[in-house]
Amino acid sequence: MTASHNIAPAAKQASERRKPPFRADHVGSLLRPTHLLEARSKFNKGEITAAELRLIENDVVGHAVRRQEEVGLKAITDGEFRRRSWHMDFICRIGGVTSAGTQERPFHNESGAVRNEIEIPKVVGRLRLDKPIFADDFAFLKSITKATAKFSVPSPSMLHGLGSTLEDKSVYANPEEFWRDLAKVYVDELWALDRLGCTYLQIDDTMFATLGDPDYRRKLSPLAGAQDQLHMTYIRLLNDALAQKPPAMTVCVHTCRGNHRSAWVAAGGYDAVAEAVFNELNVDGFFLEYDDERSGTFEPLRYVPKGKMIVLGLVTSKKGELEKKDDIKRRIDAATKYIDLDRLALSPQCGFASTLLGNLLTEDQQFAKLALVVEVAEEVWGE
Repeated sequence: MTASHNIAPAAKQASERRKPPFRADHVGSLLRPTHLLEARSKFNKGEITAAELRLIENDVVGHAVRRQEEVGLKAITDGEFRRRSWHMDFICRIGGVTSAGTQERPFHNESGAVRNEIEIPKVVGRLRLDKPIFADDFAFLKSITKATAKFSVPSPSMLHGLGSTLEDKSVYANPEEFWRDLAKVYVDELWALDRLGCTYLQIDDTMFATLGDPDYRRKLSPLAGAQDQLHMTYIRLLNDALAQKPPAMTVCVHTCRGNHRSAWVAAGGYDAVAEAVFNELNVDGFFLEYDDERSGTFEPLRYVPKGKMIVLGLVTSKKGELEKKDDIKRRIDAATKYIDLDRLALSPQCGFASTLLGNLLTEDQQFAKLALVVEVAEEVWGE
């Protein structure tokens, strides 16, 4: 019996999702068009102005929004087209943070090592939100779509997890003050987005997934604290950041093991962190990477409490080859051994372009995958 036959009766009992996360959803970043990359290069060389670059960005964002609407997505993003990377543009706009340059980090694909230089943040002053980050970007997105405008920001844990940000004791002699001020930045940012009408926020956090990799934990700097308990520190931090969450805002966490040029930085299931993360993190749902064996089994989903949604990242953003519907349905069926179908949804496992250059597939392949997500969700959940 095929998975599609197995899940059909349950689908009829699943409630319709009228709020996010939707049955067919996505992580958010999209491949940058070539002419956008060219325009950004010209801007960096001083050949065009910021205003001219902004007009080009507006045009490509509009095109991406229309294509998302055409494939039937209910959550629409700006593709993160205005960012160099999914996280550092945000982090370096936090008051008191600057860039400390780049460090080479080991990424891998099926063929071996992939060189990647990661920008490292440095705390040079007390953390604060001088002005809302990406406010104009969200306002523009919301103005050009009637669907739910979805926005993403990096998790506060990324500021700490990316480097030894607390080495300089002249700024934060007491680490607790660092955590408190960092959480306050996010409290202020969420309310700023709420005033602009943001009802769907995704917080991107690679730390929860990568901390499931024993090799990754062993490589952590002693400055990070007790490696086996670091996920608990990050849970508390994120909960403090969300403690005053606007009531109209749905917040989900996306976690993965790295995404750059179709390569990754870690491997391992969610087993080591799942019980604490799923139960104690005060969010509405989780976007989980599950596109290959690196992600482990579905067994940790048994810890997900009622009231929280899991968006299964079963469609890979790392390869252009299109998945087969029956294969996806079989995997959804396998997940229902540990969690009810009604609390599941479907998406790609990550964005298509966490960095400027993006993953190794074409724009048409990208939107074919998003269309596939919508089609499978319609057949599984009737939506």
